[in-house]
Amino acid sequence: MLCMECGSTTEKGYTTDVTDLGSCLIIVRNVPCYKCTECNEVIYTADVVEHLEQIIESAKKLMQEISIIDYSKVA
Repeated sequence: MLCMECGSTTEKGYTTDVTDLGSCLIIVRNVPCYKCTECNEVIYTADVVEHLEQIIESAKKLMQEISIIDYSKVA
């Protein structure tokens, strides 16, 4: 896969996704992704984006100020 920002190659890896909802900060660790070898741009596949959206929706229901979630441990 090529980077959408600079066109360089990407490698499979893991990252931490942070979503700031204003009243709540949701941190999801160990999110699978592709990382650019040149500019460090992070690219998610469609299935990862869908899963992240589900995790964020679930975390919003808890209404905690900060939520830290491990992607690999959420079904």
